[in-house]
Amino acid sequence: MSLKKSIILIVVILLVDQISKIYVKTHFALHDSVEVFSWFKIYFIENEGMAWGTRISDFVSFVSDRSAKTFLTLFRVFAIFGIGYWLYSATVKKRAKVLILAIALIFAGALGNILDSVFYGICFGDSYAEVARFMPEQGGYDTLLHGKVVDMLYFPLFKGYLPEWIPRYGGTFFTFFDPVFNVADMAISAGFITLIVFNKKAFE
Repeated sequence: MSLKKSIILIVVILLVDQISKIYVKTHFALHDSVEVFSWFKIYFIENEGMAWGTRISDFVSFVSDRSAKTFLTLFRVFAIFGIGYWLYSATVKKRAKVLILAIALIFAGALGNILDSVFYGICFGDSYAEVARFMPEQGGYDTLLHGKVVDMLYFPLFKGYLPEWIPRYGGTFFTFFDPVFNVADMAISAGFITLIVFNKKAFE
């Protein structure tokens, strides 16, 4: 897979990711949802921290949420340069196509979420109980590097109570699949799954 094809793939994923996020951000108030099918909804939430909505301060008590957010965003920015170099090196050295594809997917997904974290705070108004405006006169809802990642894809494939015989969780209400995610998350997951499934081909 050539560098040109990798760049085209990255641009396509970024466009789909950002267009979907901007549309949801400018047409939905926070926690608004639209049912597409019984098992699929567009459900607008914002992720303030790491994957699955967790925060660094949840694990390190002496770090404030804002400091943790700044550190996390800066770490992501530096990491994307590392992934970009890995992609460039793999294409120049003509590594396995499946490896280049996986890196391109991870790069596109990571960059898509980084754009939210870096710029959305200054580009959009608040979404609480209202639809956010793009570049409002009074300024965005936060500062540079403190934007929230927009998530909207929700697949509640099954909802019900777990059987009583299951230890600890028996009888509790359960939803599968509960996490809400975005196109960038899908690209990152697809890249890692590709590396795992085709490990021998990727690292021949």
